[in-house]
Amino acid sequence: MHIEKPEWLLQTEGIFDSLNEGVLVSDDCHTILYINSCLEEMIGLPAGEVAGRNSSDFYSDAELAVMERQIEISEQVGRTRFEFFLPQKDGTRLPVIISTRRQEDPEGRQFSIVTFTDISDQKRAEAKLREANTALEERQREIEEDLALAARVQQSLAPKSIVWGGLRIDTYFHPVRTIGGDFGLVNPVGDDRLDLLVCDVSGHGIGSALVANRLYTEVLAEFANNHSLGEAMRGLNSFVMRSIGGSAFMFTMAAARFERDGKNMIFAGAGHPPAMIVTPGREPRLLESMNMVLGALPGAGGEADLVVPLERGDRVVLYTDGFSEVFDLEGEMLGIPGVQKIVREAALLPFTEMKQEILSRVAEWREGPPSDDMSLVLLEVL
Repeated sequence: MHIEKPEWLLQTEGIFDSLNEGVLVSDDCHTILYINSCLEEMIGLPAGEVAGRNSSDFYSDAELAVMERQIEISEQVGRTRFEFFLPQKDGTRLPVIISTRRQEDPEGRQFSIVTFTDISDQKRAEAKLREANTALEERQREIEEDLALAARVQQSLAPKSIVWGGLRIDTYFHPVRTIGGDFGLVNPVGDDRLDLLVCDVSGHGIGSALVANRLYTEVLAEFANNHSLGEAMRGLNSFVMRSIGGSAFMFTMAAARFERDGKNMIFAGAGHPPAMIVTPGREPRLLESMNMVLGALPGAGGEADLVVPLERGDRVVLYTDGFSEVFDLEGEMLGIPGVQKIVREAALLPFTEMKQEILSRVAEWREGPPSDDMSLVLLEVL
């Protein structure tokens, strides 16, 4: 079919053929007058099979309705550029960006110049990104489910508040993440002995939590063998050096042992913040660790336990450094003296209110939410 082309088109065909975008020119009746070589490649048809046909010949009625709506929306927002597709010879659809503009010749005839930019690479990349995001979301869901289960397991190991013989115990455990490296122990051994312990494994998150959970089992085994507290710490140090060595996980702990009447406390610490014994109205006494940090060097632990006499009304405070190593707005750390002051003042309250007072006072000092795991075990001699 012979197609009469306007003079301006004859003069610009060479320019259109040099473009790396598809170009189509149609008259005001939507008859196609010209397509460039790039558009031939995009649709898989030579220009001779396209020229003279109506643009609507290549789309279904439903597709034309969508395209017309796209053009209408584009014109309403002040631009004639929208995303659509080109039908290809093999029946597939090539995603493109369509841009249109009007051209009027000297005789007043209207023409449309339509450009098609191939965005198939972009669409493939977007599809791969969606697939990757879907896989990541699925993996994230699995991780969250695993963490939720791990948190339930770890919470099941959190120390419990009890009354045992002449002693009353209150506890608190809060990991800074879903799970953490702190753990505590309130462990009655038969009717004659009660063991208390707080432990702080270095780091946060899954690795620390796994080590903490494993240590929990080893602590129970050491205590069940009736080892002294110092000997138990030496055994725990040997276990970590032997079984988890090279993982760079170190840990500190403070442990206390009581008989049923509560008249004496046996104490041992390893690189841990000092335990405190406070009689209401008096300055808390500090019990420093005799052993070095565990998990770092062979032979740590084993120092002789300290025997401390107790009186009715005395209170014992074991805690991790999530209480002492907190900072205010000026960057000042609360430190052991700050905790000691809080404990002294909180001890003036009934024992049932002491834990919440300590937590509230530390939170008032601290800027923002906790940045470290927090474990606390309180004991009162009845």
